[in-house]
Amino acid sequence: MKVHEYQAKTIFAKEGLPVPKGRVFRKEDLSVQGIQTVASSDYVVKAQVHAGGRGKAGGVKLVKTADEAFAFAKSLLGRTLVTFQSGSGGQPINQVLVEPASHLAKELYLGIALDREASLPCVIFSDAGGMEIEEIAHKEPEKILKKHFKPAAPLSVNDAKDFIKNFPFQASTRTQIAEIISKLTAIYVKYDISLVEINPLGVLDNGEVRIVDAKIVFDDNGLFRHPELAEMRDVAQEDLREVEAKKYELSYVGLEGSIGCMVNGAGLAMATMDIIKLHGGEPANFLDVGGGASLEKVKAAFTIILQDSNVKAILVNIFGGIMKCDVIAEGIVAAVKEVNLKVPLVVRLEGTNVEQGKKILAESKLKLQKANDLADAAKKVVQAAAG
Repeated sequence: MKVHEYQAKTIFAKEGLPVPKGRVFRKEDLSVQGIQTVASSDYVVKAQVHAGGRGKAGGVKLVKTADEAFAFAKSLLGRTLVTFQSGSGGQPINQVLVEPASHLAKELYLGIALDREASLPCVIFSDAGGMEIEEIAHKEPEKILKKHFKPAAPLSVNDAKDFIKNFPFQASTRTQIAEIISKLTAIYVKYDISLVEINPLGVLDNGEVRIVDAKIVFDDNGLFRHPELAEMRDVAQEDLREVEAKKYELSYVGLEGSIGCMVNGAGLAMATMDIIKLHGGEPANFLDVGGGASLEKVKAAFTIILQDSNVKAILVNIFGGIMKCDVIAEGIVAAVKEVNLKVPLVVRLEGTNVEQGKKILAESKLKLQKANDLADAAKKVVQAAAG
């Protein structure tokens, strides 16, 4: 689960990390007087969306006066911001964060991510933070420093000082950075975070260190331990199809192709998308209905896939294991009739009770194509999507 920058900073402030004292405004409560409570002059106005690249997309601006801040904030609210991370549809700007401008002498990068190969969280640090960090990581990877730690043993301040010992910071600045790194590793574990980024972590002219920007992604599987965090979810920033899928415990990710996919099992779903691309098609989604797909789930899956107007054909690829093929076939028939499917449908069944499943499909008199194997299914659905 992603949260907004201001929400991440609220958590950081609660845990004793240095963040600017800003204020969040919605359209209905935006005012010059409200902005003046943040500072007397020199503001930064930031669109609050769940996407990086806001600065390059025109969603962040430094201004001198409260009137300028008001005008820019007003121009943002109600708009959609398109960044390199948002997708072509962009994301709605329903809130803006106004903070005192931070005049930085140096921009650093600090993040913690789960390293799946090492099965450990990894601290990532660079003295070359800012908007170009992705390019720096690609072109000058030697500027990116990494250190793993065990969740049961977050880094101490001394550990963190040793981690950054080769950077030419002043002693007081080095101590502040080390304290932030140490606290951040503890916060990462405490709140079941999967990714946290501070970019930039700013060093001011006087040597003080401040968290200028913040991003947190929480592990959905840990939210039952943090009901107060679950309340921070902003569904307006999420794909509504993905929100609907979660209600039925479906794993759905919207893509930009024309072939809808309904598959059971994440590995098989990935293989299905790969073979569709191999045969010249583009998947419109990843959708894993799971091992115990019920009629209700299958119906919901069809409904969610069909909410995408780009879908020109659907491929159902099911391997019957826990859920038998005849049960799946009955669900497909009932769901297709109920949702009044009007795009071509290709079905590939394999596994337990596959012959009974194929018989059910044949006797249903539905307009669908049966596939013999995965390659056959991909060829047929790509051809169907092409018209």
